[in-house]
Amino acid sequence: MHTNSLIMWIVIGLLAGWLASFVVGGGGLVRYLVSGLLGSFVGGLLLQWTGINLPIANPFIQQIVVSTAGAIVLILAARLIA
Repeated sequence: MHTNSLIMWIVIGLLAGWLASFVVGGGGLVRYLVSGLLGSFVGGLLLQWTGINLPIANPFIQQIVVSTAGAIVLILAARLIA
């Protein structure tokens, strides 16, 4: 993995976690990063399983939206389990 890819992955994770915190609450830099990075996997899987294709032309914005949605689902599922 190239350095630029890693930095973009971290930035997307932080943004997604931060945006998800507005919807479901919570905070903290580490929590944003973890929920955003895991949310990108969850969001990608959910979209693949449901067959939903987001009509967003910019891939960066599309990845943030998918990661944020996944982070929200992940946080809500974790709260239901705990």
